[in-house]
Amino acid sequence: MAMRVTVLGGGVIGLSAAWYAARAGFHVEVVDRDSPHGGSWVAGGMLAPVTEAWPGDENVLALGVESLELWPEFARELGVELSPVGTLAVAVDRADVEVLDQLCAYLARMGRSATRLTGRELRALEPGLGTVRSGLSVPGDLAVDNRVLLRALREACAGSGVVFVAESAVDPDVTIIAAGAWSRDLHPSLRDVIRPVKGEILRLGARPGALPPPRHTIRAHVSGRPVYMVPREGGFVLGATQYEAGFDGDVTVGGVRDLLRDAEVVWPGIAEYALVETAAGFRAGSPDNAPVIDWLEPGVLAATGHHRNGLLLAPVTARRVLTLLREGGNSR
Repeated sequence: MAMRVTVLGGGVIGLSAAWYAARAGFHVEVVDRDSPHGGSWVAGGMLAPVTEAWPGDENVLALGVESLELWPEFARELGVELSPVGTLAVAVDRADVEVLDQLCAYLARMGRSATRLTGRELRALEPGLGTVRSGLSVPGDLAVDNRVLLRALREACAGSGVVFVAESAVDPDVTIIAAGAWSRDLHPSLRDVIRPVKGEILRLGARPGALPPPRHTIRAHVSGRPVYMVPREGGFVLGATQYEAGFDGDVTVGGVRDLLRDAEVVWPGIAEYALVETAAGFRAGSPDNAPVIDWLEPGVLAATGHHRNGLLLAPVTARRVLTLLREGGNSR
C-alpha cells in the first residue's frame, strides 16, 4: 500500500509538498484551515534571493539561488506566469546608499553580480521614480502573483488526488508540519524555533489618469526603512512592515501611514492610486532565517521557518520533502 501522508498547512509550502508527494504516488491529504493571515496569501510574490541577501545568511542565499533555478519549470507545470523583468534596489539618502554599498560588496564576495546605477539611469528605466540617489539592477530576479500561484497549486493538488480537509480523521504514516508560523504549536521541538513575524501589505490600483505602475519590482530604503513595490495587473503590492508582535492580526494605522509615506518618496505618483486592500500576515521566523526541512521524529517531518522566502523556496522545499519521504528513514 502507498504511504499515507497528512500535510498540516495549505499555504504555498504545504501545497507544493503535497503536490510533489501525490504525483510520486503517496496518498496525501492537506489539513487547511484557510487563515486570512497566512503568509502565502499576503505575500508580495518576489522571487529574489540576491536582493534578499545579507551577510550571515549565506546558507539562505545558496538555497534561494538553487530554488530560483527550479522556478521556471515549476511555474510552467502549474501554468503560472512569472514576471522576468528583475528588481531595482534603490536608495533615497546617503545612509541608504551605504546600505546598498554593503549589499553590493557582499554580493561581489559571494560571486553574485548586480549592476550599479545612478539616479538618472534608474529614472530612465522607471520614469515614475522620485528623487533616488542610486541603485542596483538585479535582472535575474523573478516575481509571481502569489494568489494566482495558490489557486494553481490547489488545482494541481486536486488533479493529483490530494484530499482537502479541515480536520484529519486518518492515522497517517507521515505527518508533514507546514503550517507556517503556527507550526510552533504543532510539535514541541518547534516551540522555541519558529515564531510569528507580522507583516502588513497594501494593494493599490491605478485610477484613470494615474501614472502606470512600475515594470520592475522596486525595493527601496527610505531613511533606513525598507519598502517594496511589486507590479500587478492594474496596480501593485506595497509592503512590508515587520514586527515582533505575536499573532496580532490587525492592520495598524501607523503601518499603513509608514508604507504610504515611504512609497510616495520613491514613487510620487502613488497619491493618485486607489487603496484597494490592506492585510496583515505572519511569516514563520527562525533563529537563523533558514527553514527547517527535516525529520523531527519518526513519522513527523517539518517544512517550516521560511521567513520572508516562502514563495521563493517552495520548489526546493517540495523536492527536499519528497526525497525524505522516499528515503523513509524516519517514517514509522
